[in-house]
Amino acid sequence: MTGWLIALGLAVLAFVALLLAGRIPRSAREVTAAALLLGMAGYAWQGRADLPGAPRKPLETKGEGFDEKLAERRRGLAERFGPAGQWLMLSDGLARQGKTKEAANVLLSGLRASPEDPSLWLGLGNALVAHGDGVVSPAAAFAYRRALAIDPEGAAPRYFYGLALARSGQLQEARDLWAPLVARAPRDSVIRAELESAIARIDAILRSGAAVPQ
Repeated sequence: MTGWLIALGLAVLAFVALLLAGRIPRSAREVTAAALLLGMAGYAWQGRADLPGAPRKPLETKGEGFDEKLAERRRGLAERFGPAGQWLMLSDGLARQGKTKEAANVLLSGLRASPEDPSLWLGLGNALVAHGDGVVSPAAAFAYRRALAIDPEGAAPRYFYGLALARSGQLQEARDLWAPLVARAPRDSVIRAELESAIARIDAILRSGAAVPQ
């Protein structure tokens, strides 16, 4: 946790220094903030910030941790064809081999070419969560929020950000993201039924005060 606090502090200090000393135009401030947070993604790639330094053990079985069903759901809700789809397919291929760092790196390359593509930001959030063994790091949260900001009415950013939060035990935050999505979804849609069931389970857990299932 200390590592993330230090990294966040440095990012904030760098942004303030650029504002004061560099006199960044208002139109460039969002891009500057995005660049600083993307830099933190590199920090996330080096391993788990909350653990002592140690070499990362390679996966014995390639693709063992890749969630094929999750990738299929993302393809159904987000990108289909075009440049974003190509970058995401390449990233998925690397993730299947257990190369989570490279999978995220590919999406960063795509974002340099298309910085306003919500599907690429969403894919980066998913890739960083996978690389962090399910932890929603500050860099992953930033990527999800960028996808939400660019595509506020889209189903995919809310669905996957909420899913990552729920899996990490942040149930109320996940519920807050999913509730508007359920309200907008067609009554007979699969995603509405799925999320209504998930929200009902979250409500039951929150009411009972039971420990969050791991």
